[in-house]
Amino acid sequence: MKKILFTTLFLIGSVAAAPMADEIAHLLDFVETSGCRFERNGSQYDAREARTHIERKYDYVRKRVRRTEDFIRYAASESSMSGRKYHAICDGKPIASQEWLTEELRRYRRRHP
Repeated sequence: MKKILFTTLFLIGSVAAAPMADEIAHLLDFVETSGCRFERNGSQYDAREARTHIERKYDYVRKRVRRTEDFIRYAASESSMSGRKYHAICDGKPIASQEWLTEELRRYRRRHP
């Protein structure tokens, strides 16, 4: 009985994790293909460098991530060292990356209910 319960919970968890994995993959692709520059800790980086940084940071904070919003919060919003917010600079206008990515997540969820 315990084995069946464990297997059932594992499968439910795996199914529940699939949408989050798709959403995170989409956000990483969105960052990389955005054409925006990214500011973190006073320096600017291109979109590919931003994606690489966010992926590395995600690997570090992965255990804390239970929802895609946690991914944004812990991996893509601010420096863990300085606490300074990250910004996307698109068309010369900076926007807090947390706000920018949260809005893209909303758009994605509307298209993929």
